[in-house]
Amino acid sequence: MGSSAMHIARTGLDAQDMRMRVISNNLANVNTTAFKRDRASFQTLAYQTVTAPGAASTAETKYATGINLGTGVRIQGTARIDTQGSFQNTGNALDMALDGDGYFQVQMPGGQLGYTRAGNFSRSAEGLLVTSDGYQVMPGITIPEGATSITVGTDGTVSAQIPGQTEASQIGQIQVAAFPNSAGLQAIGDNYQIETAASGAVNLGAPGEAGRAKIRQGSLEASNVNVVEELVDMIETQRAYEVNSKMISASDEMLKYINQNI
Repeated sequence: MGSSAMHIARTGLDAQDMRMRVISNNLANVNTTAFKRDRASFQTLAYQTVTAPGAASTAETKYATGINLGTGVRIQGTARIDTQGSFQNTGNALDMALDGDGYFQVQMPGGQLGYTRAGNFSRSAEGLLVTSDGYQVMPGITIPEGATSITVGTDGTVSAQIPGQTEASQIGQIQVAAFPNSAGLQAIGDNYQIETAASGAVNLGAPGEAGRAKIRQGSLEASNVNVVEELVDMIETQRAYEVNSKMISASDEMLKYINQNI
């Protein structure tokens, strides 16, 4: 009995440690542009059936409930909470925020496509619209040399004022990527995610159409981490970890008593 209880408590320690890692990552990214917080989900391990419900207790009666003993807990998975972060006005013409569901599509090294909600873009030496890491925003947009102003509409239309022309010229359109199951995207770091079998195939389209986000120029989306909520979860996790630690100590004392007295 003691060793079984110690094993169950150990699974509790492992699960709470992993939950604390999730909370720590959320708090570490409280100021990361467009970061979406994660939530750890728990599930029970297999049960040991000592007496099955409905089994015969005597020749004429049956057990009403039976005896099922749990074997612990584990982390089932981590779910990304995709609630909208607040908007921070930057005044930078190349900063863009997504107001609604969707992602910017970028071309990563090796030709792989990545997806991000962090719209802190820049102009490369070749005039391309790129991320802070130098990855090209897709479909590609080239900003003309000497352009005095850049305007991005809510529908993603990009226009530039070119010297010598009286009216702004349209130079491209930013598209927004949507997925059947955006929760299935795989985070790879640096604010990027990639498509997986769980996310489904990407569907590119104009901002504001078919439920896609609209573009907000001159703004950035803030992290959706709520520091107070994370601190409450941290205290709860710490208390659960302490309780499981005490369970191991109690089981050890029980085994010690048996060894010394029986």
